[in-house]
Amino acid sequence: MAKIKISTPKGDIVVRLYDETPQHRDNILKLAGEGFYNGTLFHRVIKDFMIQGGDPESKGAAKGARLGSGGPGYNVPAEIVPGLFHKRGALAAARLGDEANPERKSSGSQFYICWGQVYNQGQIGQLEKQMVMQAQQSVFNALAAERRDKIMDLRRNRDRAGLQALQEELEAITVATVKDKGLGKMTSEQKEAYTTVGGVPFLDGQYTVFGEVESGLEVVEAIQSVATDPADRPLEDMTMTVTVI
Repeated sequence: MAKIKISTPKGDIVVRLYDETPQHRDNILKLAGEGFYNGTLFHRVIKDFMIQGGDPESKGAAKGARLGSGGPGYNVPAEIVPGLFHKRGALAAARLGDEANPERKSSGSQFYICWGQVYNQGQIGQLEKQMVMQAQQSVFNALAAERRDKIMDLRRNRDRAGLQALQEELEAITVATVKDKGLGKMTSEQKEAYTTVGGVPFLDGQYTVFGEVESGLEVVEAIQSVATDPADRPLEDMTMTVTVI
């Protein structure tokens, strides 16, 4: 079982990497073994949400420098696995948004560790509704993109009836797809984790989760609580050294 240790000014975090996401596991092991992360910062910290680092441009970065766009020069294909979710302490890969990155490829080096919050049953129900709606929007957009040429032809011909019929057809396919695949729905394991341990459920299914904190969760808590500037960068540099255990 592969593990890494992230040493910070607040203490050490030991992370167990999942075998179910082998490309992400092997990539972070390679980078850690090369010393890639040593001297980089947790450059984006949001209380009750997560701590993010791994940008090589953060090494020795001046105060106020814009960070978060650096990497090793490549992306890692998404490995979004059902059953691996954003509970508190989960390690996940950062990435560009869907518009620029529809395949949801991960940053080659940037990662985040979840903190989040503990939800009650009512909040989980509301979140699940929102996640189903989000899934429906994503499926509908993908279907529309596949039929872009047809949509453009209908618009050029000002065929409102044709556009309306196509929209209704895509909406029906969307609802059926989301229901059949259970998209946006939480498993009993997710609900249990989010109502007891806590986490960030609204990120599930969108980012690759590839590990979890085995020890040092109190260090994550300490880092997510530090004072930050308006760009969410800690006022005191949270440097890291990452080694393979």
